[in-house]
Amino acid sequence: MILLREIQERDIEALERFSQIPGFINLPNDKEMLMDLIQRAIRSFNNKIKDKNEGKYIFVAEDIPEGERSGKVFGTSMIATQHGTVDSPHFYFDVSNEQKFSETINTGFIHGTLKLKYDTNGPTEIGGLVVDPSYRNNAESRIGRQISFMRFLYAGLNKDRFKRKVIAELLPPLNKKGQSPLWEAIGRRFTNMDYWEADRLCQKNKEFIFSLFPTGKIYTSFLPAEARNAIGKVGKETEPVLHMLRKIGFEYKNQVDPFDGGPHLWANLEDILPIKKIQTFTYDPSLPIGEQIETGLITKTSHKPGQFRALGAKAVMSGQKINFLEPTAVQLTEMLGIESGGSVVFMPYY
Repeated sequence: MILLREIQERDIEALERFSQIPGFINLPNDKEMLMDLIQRAIRSFNNKIKDKNEGKYIFVAEDIPEGERSGKVFGTSMIATQHGTVDSPHFYFDVSNEQKFSETINTGFIHGTLKLKYDTNGPTEIGGLVVDPSYRNNAESRIGRQISFMRFLYAGLNKDRFKRKVIAELLPPLNKKGQSPLWEAIGRRFTNMDYWEADRLCQKNKEFIFSLFPTGKIYTSFLPAEARNAIGKVGKETEPVLHMLRKIGFEYKNQVDPFDGGPHLWANLEDILPIKKIQTFTYDPSLPIGEQIETGLITKTSHKPGQFRALGAKAVMSGQKINFLEPTAVQLTEMLGIESGGSVVFMPYY
């Protein structure tokens, strides 16, 4: 059984394991920093963050064998209340173009351009989606989808904790050496730093971006073809995430990561489709299971302080009543404390 829940200190080993997966930059490969993240998340869930804009909410997917009380954590995802503050701005390249034309020689060109910009009053960010490689592409459980949608379920039920605008930063294609072509063409030239080294430093201090990155227009015509072709694109493994985000209401607005050129997708919190479809029902195990079955996430209408738990579900609804093909009544009770007649929240997938 897959339990989706808030992170706890005992999950530190799982985060360490995820941080070592090649190609992922969502988690720092530093145990002290990871523990700081966990403790910050625990304070966030308990609403004990002094500045609510510094909230960080981390969720994990735990595979709990039948009859056991705990199992292996194999996935994680995050929500950052605000990405972009005075102390740690949200940097991005604005992607545009500039037209040039000469009447003398009757020739014109359209040049692509990049310009560094930043935001100190940034949006809420969804990110940190990592799934253990051994559990990926599991058609039966769809783990990545479950831990990804957990963020929307929590945000939809706690809108007062988040900003109106939401951003998702996606990874671009990397070359065979695991390098970012755009970083090699721009970032390395202006910082003399390796991509991964710069990313780790950026998580602690972004001053070097202000001081070293070019502030004027960068004409992409001068960049190698590999770098130009990476701007606003995603890697093969990220394509399903891109498709899912677009399907539920996120849009690309010509902004990319200044390090690697990965696209930034935007949405209004209120307009994200699964959030719009969140409903409250009464659990009725006697409700017949017909053919009109919906899949999504199920949770309680209220939780203990600091907790947030959910399960993937196959449900049938009639009026204000709901019943489940999955999970079983026993699993609902053991995992979420939901019993017949209880009030539950259901959020469908898209």
